[in-house]
Amino acid sequence: MKFREQLHPSWRDLLADQLSLLDEIEVSISKEEYLPRQDLVMRALSYDFSKSKVLILGQDPYPNPKYPVGLAFSIPAGEPMLPASLRNIFKELNSDLGISSPKDGDLSPWVGQGVVLLNRTLTCRSGDSNSHFESRWRQITETCVEALAKEGVVAILWGNNAQECSKYFSEEKLILSPHPSPLSAHRGFFGSRPFSRANAALAESGNSPIDWTL
Repeated sequence: MKFREQLHPSWRDLLADQLSLLDEIEVSISKEEYLPRQDLVMRALSYDFSKSKVLILGQDPYPNPKYPVGLAFSIPAGEPMLPASLRNIFKELNSDLGISSPKDGDLSPWVGQGVVLLNRTLTCRSGDSNSHFESRWRQITETCVEALAKEGVVAILWGNNAQECSKYFSEEKLILSPHPSPLSAHRGFFGSRPFSRANAALAESGNSPIDWTL
């Protein structure tokens, strides 16, 4: 299934002007192996746009082949070893809301409640983080982020790559912190309370909160 065919119809309409670029990216990166596997690349945009409530924006897929599932920071259900960034996310979840650290790194229950788990770049080479930075993915994902901002979603932007999109969001809908990577988590990710702050922002705008329990 081509990338454009993986899009939910609502996203396909929003990205109508970008579909030819999406086709070009698919042809370009298909010359080598990449992550995640082809049928998962557009997974974050396979859900109904109109139900979006929170955006969590990251950089690009995990470079370890066993992890990427097309949802930022999520990994396959049942995978026993959690990536370090995800362990730190779960530590902050526990600190923020008192939720016990999940044993499973599948974040799709969040997606089912309207959390968009999007990366700035949707593919990478195995073992090579940010290797598709020049693949023009960011042109497409920035269009997605701008559309979500206009829809009034709450944005959780982790790391410098994600924070380049902060200009699209009003202050009351914007939650910024360093990336949860071990390289930066202690510089302000821990203690940033993104989950409770997102729910407070949702309540302020009359939306129901996210149940962050996994």
